Amino acid sequence: MRRLIVATALCVLTGLLAPATSFAQQSLNVYVGGFVPKGEDARDRQDVLWNNLDFLAFDIKDFNGGTAGAEYLVGLNEFVDAGLGVGLYTRTVPSVYANLVNRNGAEIEQELKLRTVPFTATVRFLPLGRSGGLQPYIGAGVAVINYRYSEAGEFVDFTDKSVFRDTFAGSGTATGPTVLGGVRVPLGGWDLGAEVRWQKGKGDLAADLGFAGDVIDLGGWNYLATVNIHF
Repeated sequence: MRRLIVATALCVLTGLLAPATSFAQQSLNVYVGGFVPKGEDARDRQDVLWNNLDFLAFDIKDFNGGTAGAEYLVGLNEFVDAGLGVGLYTRTVPSVYANLVNRNGAEIEQELKLRTVPFTATVRFLPLGRSGGLQPYIGAGVAVINYRYSEAGEFVDFTDKSVFRDTFAGSGTATGPTVLGGVRVPLGGWDLGAEVRWQKGKGDLAADLGFAGDVIDLGGWNYLATVNIHF
C-alpha cells in the first residue's frame, strides 16, 4: 500500500510539473457535498469514537456532515487527468453520559468535534475520452489528512465520581489512499458533475491526552456535486 501511495503521488506530480503541451487542458474543479464516516461496525477497535460508545450516548451517524473543496486539474492526454486538491470537513456532535447524571439530576454534557483538511493527489482515467457529451471517470491517489479531534464539556472522575469541566484535544496528519468515480457533462467552458470518493486514514491520539482510544478513524465516503471550470 505504501508503494502504491508513493507511486501515485509521483505520477501526479510528474504530470503536473511536466512542460506544458498544446493538448494540456487546465481547470479548477470545485465541489460540495456530504461526508459519511465509517459506521460503528467498520471502525478500528482502538478508535476513540468506537470506545466512547461504551459510556457516552451519541451515534456515529451524527458525524455525517457537509464537506467542500477544490482541485487543480491538468489533462495529460485525451484520457487522463492529474489533480491536486484540498477539502474541508468539520462536525460537532453533542453527547451525554449514558448511565450517569449530575447530583441535581441534570445530564453530564459534552461536545465531540472532528475537523479534517484532506490534501489529495489523484489521477483520473476517462474511458470515453473528454471530447464526448458525457465523461465518466474513475481514479485513485493519495490523501494527506490534517485532523483535529476534541472533547469539551463536563466529565466524570471515576475515582470519586465528581464532575469537572475540561477540554481534551489531539491533532496531527494521517496519510492513506483515496479512490473515486464520477461523471461530468461539458457545458461550454465548464462542466457539471457528480462524484463518489472513498478515503482511508487513521490519526494518532497520544495516550497522555486522556481519550478513550488512541486513534481517530478518518475513513469514509464523500458524495459530491462538482463544477469544473476550464481556463
